[in-house]
Amino acid sequence: MATDKIQRTLAMVKPDAINRASEIENIIREEGFTIVERRQLRLSRSEAEEFYGEHRGKPFFLNLIDYVTSGSVLVMILAGEDAISHWRRALGPTKVSAALNEAPSSIRARFGDQTDDSRNAAHGSDSVTSAQREIKFFFPDLTLEPVLTGEGAKEYLSYAVSPTLVRALTELCKVRPEDPIVWLADWLMVNNPNKPAVDE
Repeated sequence: MATDKIQRTLAMVKPDAINRASEIENIIREEGFTIVERRQLRLSRSEAEEFYGEHRGKPFFLNLIDYVTSGSVLVMILAGEDAISHWRRALGPTKVSAALNEAPSSIRARFGDQTDDSRNAAHGSDSVTSAQREIKFFFPDLTLEPVLTGEGAKEYLSYAVSPTLVRALTELCKVRPEDPIVWLADWLMVNNPNKPAVDE
């Protein structure tokens, strides 16, 4: 996989498909995405109007707001190679009828409302700028570091990850715990070099 095109994008499972969210998450994983963060919530009208602000004044705007506030949504940050275009291909065309004709195995064709083109099951950011804005909208307190690729990723692993893992595995061999996975997880939590210092 060429790692120089790793991106993050926002995915939203809309209210009409929320009961199929686990199936959609399975498709996301099968497509090779990593789910970086996820949360389920119910949007207020004002939140929905802010999120879809670019469509204000368009004929479908009020129906769109009614639709996305009619129940819970699941929002996820997806990461992967060319994530924005990849996720939009997996979604299929915006209109459900077009998705059924042009991409019958797409998410919108499989999970969208076949009697209502606008109830299309899921959303995806349409550009890098939109993805950044939408991720910040739903995850305002989340700090995402730039995705490291190529030599940058190798260098980070070499100086930040490998020394800690070597120490952990050496200690694991000395202790020989009954449940090595749990022991290793606990050790890494306690000895995380990136753990913020707490003043006592």
